[in-house]
Amino acid sequence: MKGYGQPHQYPGRLIIVEGIDGSGKSTQLQLLHRWLVSQGHTVFFTEWNSSKLVKETTKLGKKNRTLTPLTFSLIHATDFADRLFYHMIPPLKAGMIVLADRYVYTAFARDVARGCDREWVRKVYDFAIRPDHAFYFKVPVDVSLGRILSGRAKIKYYEAGMDLNMSQDPVESFSKFQSKVLEEYDRVVDHYQLDIVDATAEIDEQQEIVREAVKRTLATYQPPRSSHGQTQVLRGGDRVPGSSLSELEGQADRH
Repeated sequence: MKGYGQPHQYPGRLIIVEGIDGSGKSTQLQLLHRWLVSQGHTVFFTEWNSSKLVKETTKLGKKNRTLTPLTFSLIHATDFADRLFYHMIPPLKAGMIVLADRYVYTAFARDVARGCDREWVRKVYDFAIRPDHAFYFKVPVDVSLGRILSGRAKIKYYEAGMDLNMSQDPVESFSKFQSKVLEEYDRVVDHYQLDIVDATAEIDEQQEIVREAVKRTLATYQPPRSSHGQTQVLRGGDRVPGSSLSELEGQADRH
């Protein structure tokens, strides 16, 4: 089976990126975002762990370091469900291109690396819809670590997997934890056939590969009509034009 979940029947397109911390996936998604906008597309962006529903709970749990692997997993599942049904599906129904920085595959890799049962985690997300294109930016742990430390002074507690007590040294713990995450990503990529991108290549080379793949994904895509002829760039939490029931029914009547 290519991808995860049931294929959606919405007029929009869902494109997602995956990879360990420091893989450069967010940079590539931002570049893709700008390019799609320059092509006149209507784009909606959403990212992992950004739902207001659980944001404060997650923040408090991280601050107090009280999140167990199970609670971490369930919180992220709640975040994903909220964003899927209220921030991803509505713009897809309205015919927009949705870009997601991380999708269910992040849980498949991280949660299992933290000790959660592999099959249990995948069943938790069985309500997810299948992305139209899923990219996996593959990078060695040492490269990702170097990129992270070049941008800030230290590694975050949960990012390094310090809660798993693999090492008291953050750098060593990061290497061990992210190596386990990479192992799970390899299983995910193999099983669900994500599109692998060499994240050690030059940024422009990666972006060229991404754009060519997206062009193929959008080959049969029909952009929504804009009443003002202007591109709309939206983020998670923004109201999606044309996503209310009355507006969607109106669009159906016009077509």
